[in-house]
Amino acid sequence: MRKTGRRAAAAALLLLAGAAQAATGEKIGTVDTAFQWIGRDHDIIVEAYDDPAVQGVTCYVSRARIGGIKGTLGLAEDRAEASIACRQVGPISFPEPLKKQEEVFSERMSILFKRLRIVRMVDPARNTLVYLTYSDKLIDGSPQNSVTAVPVDRATPIPLRK
Repeated sequence: MRKTGRRAAAAALLLLAGAAQAATGEKIGTVDTAFQWIGRDHDIIVEAYDDPAVQGVTCYVSRARIGGIKGTLGLAEDRAEASIACRQVGPISFPEPLKKQEEVFSERMSILFKRLRIVRMVDPARNTLVYLTYSDKLIDGSPQNSVTAVPVDRATPIPLRK
């Protein structure tokens, strides 16, 4: 009975770790920051996220990733620091109206409690999309954040939900 419980717990942890990695953006590249004897090195990863509601905008996020045994197994809690740069990568279009503010991406930074979040805000006065990245934790989030903006040509007004 004990072996079955341990196996079920191990399977659940592996499933959660796999789900955490499946939620990532498209990996662009990594840079090692510290060598680890066992497991992957500590690094900075750069990922691309296409805005699901705005065609022609991609956000590039860089963030620290913990290595070693815990990091390799998906059990480490990554640091709260991240940087974001969103750019127009093609013609901008809006299949449907946008909310004035909404979370567009969310990714686990630890197996259970910490998430990296990207929120899109619309600045209608300047016809600009503003993207904010930050991390939160179940109990205590981090005030560290990064912001970027994508101006949209005035000939293409940003449609807002009413």
